[in-house]
Amino acid sequence: MNGADLTHVDTWLFDLDNTLYPLESGIAAQMDEKITDYMVRLTGLERAPARALQKQYLADHGTTLNGLLHHHRVDPAHYHAYVHDLILDGIAPTEDLRAAVERLPGRRLIFTNADDRHALRVLEHLDLADLFDEVFHIGSADYSAKPQGAAYDAIVAAHAVTPRSTAFFEDSERNLEPAALMGMTTVLVGAHAAASVAPFVDYRTPHLAPFLAAAHVKDR
Repeated sequence: MNGADLTHVDTWLFDLDNTLYPLESGIAAQMDEKITDYMVRLTGLERAPARALQKQYLADHGTTLNGLLHHHRVDPAHYHAYVHDLILDGIAPTEDLRAAVERLPGRRLIFTNADDRHALRVLEHLDLADLFDEVFHIGSADYSAKPQGAAYDAIVAAHAVTPRSTAFFEDSERNLEPAALMGMTTVLVGAHAAASVAPFVDYRTPHLAPFLAAAHVKDR
């Protein structure tokens, strides 16, 4: 928190959920329950085995949706409409986060496994939508998802990203490894970050806004 040296960075990639707002907001818990509901309806399984299958798909395919696409050929739009029908009262805009993001020089991109509608809804709820140049969502990568390498290759190609001058902020440790292998600077965000010993994580912070506010960045 003494100020990370990010003076080499001109492209800022941010995960969305549990990164721009904290896990403790309860949004992730809502979404998790909605996904389980969807699994129950789709498979006809009881809740416990449906939930176990949900977590197996997450582990094997990066997202539950990718498992459902592979094994059940679901309609992604139908899936997202259901699982992202969320109450966002647990998150709210803060002046600190807005100011911290706004000071970053260069491009700011969202890189999320969610769909575009959910991403824009969350960004608008946080009063951050106007600060980001693009939202690169799971549909942008033809439903390749972090941590699949194809998702990272897709965002690099779509936005002419130079990994060596890019910082990537994520709450999921495993999603940072492919970015690090490409040469990106990696920042693990969340209450669990301090416990990480992964060699591919460059910086760890429990809270995004103060980390960004203290970072050394290029002059505009």
